[in-house]
Amino acid sequence: MKVKSFDVLLLFILVMARVRIDTLADRLVAPRRVELIQSIPILGSLLPQKGLELLHHWMTDPISLLLISLTFGLLILYIFFDVWPRIGDEGRYRAKLAIVICIVFTTVIALSVFSVLLRHVAGPATFSHDGGVIQTEETIKYILGGKNPYVENYVDTPMAEWGIDYRSALYHYPYLPWTFLFSAPFYLVSQATLGWYDQRFVYLILFVAMLLLVPRLVRERDQRLCLVMVLGLNPIMGSDIIFGQNDVFVLAWIFFSIHFLKRGQLTWSLVMLGLACASKPTAWFLVPFYLLYVVAREGLFTNGDLKSSSLSLLRKTLPLIIVVTLLLLPFVLWDFDALFDDVWRWSSGTAETPYQITGWGLGNLVLALGLVESRLDYFPFWIVELLICLPLFVFLLWRQWKSNSINSMLYHYAFLTLVFFYVSRFLNENYLGFILAILALAFFTDFSEQDREVSVPPY
Repeated sequence: MKVKSFDVLLLFILVMARVRIDTLADRLVAPRRVELIQSIPILGSLLPQKGLELLHHWMTDPISLLLISLTFGLLILYIFFDVWPRIGDEGRYRAKLAIVICIVFTTVIALSVFSVLLRHVAGPATFSHDGGVIQTEETIKYILGGKNPYVENYVDTPMAEWGIDYRSALYHYPYLPWTFLFSAPFYLVSQATLGWYDQRFVYLILFVAMLLLVPRLVRERDQRLCLVMVLGLNPIMGSDIIFGQNDVFVLAWIFFSIHFLKRGQLTWSLVMLGLACASKPTAWFLVPFYLLYVVAREGLFTNGDLKSSSLSLLRKTLPLIIVVTLLLLPFVLWDFDALFDDVWRWSSGTAETPYQITGWGLGNLVLALGLVESRLDYFPFWIVELLICLPLFVFLLWRQWKSNSINSMLYHYAFLTLVFFYVSRFLNENYLGFILAILALAFFTDFSEQDREVSVPPY
């Protein structure tokens, strides 16, 4: 009889982390949530006034508290199905997967919808992330109105009401065009049907689509469950989805790229990778490792003819090149300096109004030693990045060449990204959630060549 269940341990840890992180984040806004609940159509009438009063809690609001209770009830049910002997392996797996999906719903999806509804009744500058939600919605309005989002500023938008310090984002949109181009149709449909829009609609759709495809990447049932858990209950990214940060947007396109690569559909994989690269620069670090995998998989550069092999690689990667070019070139031609200033100069600290030195990385040492007068000052992090990341990059390429697989491609991508942001101007916590998701893909997914063409049942 099985007495060790790694999936139970992992789920217990992730549920505790999700709930604890969210309740700590809720402490500052819980009183306002209580005031607003009854203003939300339908939701406000679900609980009587007396029930709302009795559910008063200093760390969170009544709705979140009920979802937490439901979550731990589901966790207990998951453990029950793990230990109950009178159920077959297939039935046990299906029950566990259904429970995990329900827990993802109660801890991420339901809370995201709750935050969307709270924002709808409280105002556009509330209960949301500044760049991932508020600013991206404004870029959609700009582009639909024929204005360049990289030229315009955001001082006359709800962005001006968000935050109190270092508000340089009012003058820069740091994300790439696919973020708002893909979202624009959803904005139009939502405005036509609901009369309002929240950017988290897009993030939730991509999040759910990704989770539905996760089981197709994994053969072993327990590993399948664990990957769904880590991607669905990611302690940091889960909060980012609720709040509306856009890392799940670029993660989804990378995930779709890996999904197609697993199925042997290189062209569609390259298209998805191109969309990721046209969404956010965090995807760019994957490209060299991806191309090295393609080189080995297609047997390029083995015949000694460098020119012929280079042309073959170019032809095979044309979908990636075409997608990135089609999405970026119009804005490059429209105003390259504005695009470059918003995406690169702002984050590197060389713009007129730069992004601050912040986060959980080496930048704190620069601040602690007083090497700058202000968080907004320029510091040559590029020297440290070059000295550390370039040798590491070469080493990781060599290591992948020795054992070239999709797993190693993802692992090396995650490691290089982590080191780069650690020694850069900022290592924000949302990057760590993103890196955790990539590491989970590398660890749990079965990418062995012999399984590539095998049809794995989705559930």
